[in-house]
Amino acid sequence: MFATGAFGQQTDKQESYRVYIQGSGAAQAKAKTDYGVRWDFGSKGFTTTVNASQYQALLNNKNLSIEKVPEVNAGQVIKEKAQGGGTVAALPSDQTPWGIQAIYNDPAIAKTSGGTGVKVAVLDTGVLKTHRDLTGSLEQCKDFSQMKSPLVEGSCSDGNGHGTHVSGTVLANGGTDGLGIYGVAPEAKLWSYKVLNDRGSGYSDDIASAIQTVADQATALGVHVVISMSLGSSTKSSLISDAVDYAYGKGVLVVAAAGNDGSADNTIGYPGALVNAVAVAALENVQENGTYRVADFSSRGNSATDGDYVIQERDVEVSAPGRAIESTWNDGTYNTISGTSMATPHVSGLAAKIWAANPSWNNSQLRTELQNRAKQYDIKGGISAAAGDDNASGFGFARVK
Repeated sequence: MFATGAFGQQTDKQESYRVYIQGSGAAQAKAKTDYGVRWDFGSKGFTTTVNASQYQALLNNKNLSIEKVPEVNAGQVIKEKAQGGGTVAALPSDQTPWGIQAIYNDPAIAKTSGGTGVKVAVLDTGVLKTHRDLTGSLEQCKDFSQMKSPLVEGSCSDGNGHGTHVSGTVLANGGTDGLGIYGVAPEAKLWSYKVLNDRGSGYSDDIASAIQTVADQATALGVHVVISMSLGSSTKSSLISDAVDYAYGKGVLVVAAAGNDGSADNTIGYPGALVNAVAVAALENVQENGTYRVADFSSRGNSATDGDYVIQERDVEVSAPGRAIESTWNDGTYNTISGTSMATPHVSGLAAKIWAANPSWNNSQLRTELQNRAKQYDIKGGISAAAGDDNASGFGFARVK
């Protein structure tokens, strides 16, 4: 995951730049008039798109502070033939794939249940809303990724596949014919917020605005919402960080991928690395030292905080199945791929299932329950995995039972 498409990849030869503008109220007001506004973040600033000459003029304006808005990417899909990766099929090879069996702690499970009343906002590349295993699940559909319009209501088409795959792992319902695949919490409702284009990349300001919109919708509707983000960057975005804090303060649980940058210390990406996001590492269907094994590609957190069972910035929190995960695809079929992107929706679905069973809980209590369940299934397999809280698997593997 997180092959960062940071804005730094772009050159000054390009005709336009997405920028974040900050300054005094008067200076901001004039800049808004001069350049227009994509997203207004109040007193903190606003974003807009400018051409090269306008960008240079802004840099020369001593009354304003200018930053290029970094890009964020969908998780890099890990395809490995030895693991069954990248295989597409008209019918699922298993209606309850190994990840579902593992998180339910039931190798014989035939179908799943739970999630009633809880909404899961998947911020990704959109979704194939007509996929038979997602029919009836979609409740909100918004597109934040269009260049000409900051928000398109009712649009969330997925030309990539990543978002449809992630959504299926959260809440696929087996289909009307009963022959499809099952996600963790099939009775939850999907809010599909397209924040990444069909190439799998997007801008931090669009993602931040989507996060804030989820939080405001949760408050306005009085519902429990889990945000699931299988996306990120090696660079911390103040826009996304502020938005995650805002959402968490509004009672939303935020779940995000740890990243696929490998087994070295401190490779975890953002927003997963944020304190108010639950960072998820990827497990594979291999037993080592008596437990599932953390995948080598899964990013590691900060080893200096191992063993403290306290979430700090750059800590992995929990782990879940992430290698060779079969789920729904954007052409109506099924695909088997790998990554911490695939681990994240397992935890998002589990959170929805637990919250539905405990509707009086707030997001902090729900998060504590996830942590407590993870402690019951410590992970000791994989590079840097050890007894207790570690930078590979976090607290452990949170499960249904």
